[in-house]
Amino acid sequence: MEGMKLIINKNLSSHFQVIRCLHLPGFFKTSACCQCMRTRPDLALPTETFPLLTGDLDNTGSLNAQAACLLAERVRSKAVFQTHHSKFLTWQVDVEYRGDDCTGTLTLGNPDIINESVILVTHFLQSITPRLVLGGELVYHQRMGEEGAILTLAGKYSAQNWVATLNIGYGGAHASYYHRANQQIQVGVEFEANTRLQETSFAFGYHLNIPKANMVFKGSVDSSWCVGGVLEKKLPPLPVTLALGAFMNHWKNKFHCGFSIMVG
Repeated sequence: MEGMKLIINKNLSSHFQVIRCLHLPGFFKTSACCQCMRTRPDLALPTETFPLLTGDLDNTGSLNAQAACLLAERVRSKAVFQTHHSKFLTWQVDVEYRGDDCTGTLTLGNPDIINESVILVTHFLQSITPRLVLGGELVYHQRMGEEGAILTLAGKYSAQNWVATLNIGYGGAHASYYHRANQQIQVGVEFEANTRLQETSFAFGYHLNIPKANMVFKGSVDSSWCVGGVLEKKLPPLPVTLALGAFMNHWKNKFHCGFSIMVG
């Protein structure tokens, strides 16, 4: 974060929520969320409701809108629209299938029949064991007579207190490891190698929760010597959360800091 930010959450009803965000200097955004009654309570997670409509609009005229609905017992769909400075930017539609031990998604992005351009993404994940998940993702794109496809293989192993993932595809690999030491401390590391650019990167992050003080501290450091941290403090019984964040890039000699207030 940079500068000062004020966020106000307001529940107008059990199905409609409005969020206003003022970011100084010179930025204002309004978000709205409309949740209808759950179509099938036994098919969705406890925190999910369908249909779901969300959107946010800022003072420059940029709009982000999203609509999600439950098509069948195991099939759900989502549409995303985005504009930038009142000009249409992108839109995509995806359909997801959730089985007992597998998930599959098909995403269609920015289809343009006139210019013959489209982005098609499909991925599939299968539980091999209760702890091991394997799958892959295929990305196909076509534009102005040019087309190509990229295949990525993925795997995730989940233990009681840690999770490890590995993605291998054209041009590089990505690995991550997350560990929950206890109820207060969580850490994670991330490694990425790009063979096309001949670059590698490494990042380390941590999450410290202090319930007695109503405080949460999150920080990170990476291989490019970028260091960042956010301190959040709740003020019960008031519905107010204060946050102070700072970010420093030692190589580029850049420093950013900010302060935010969240109400609701």
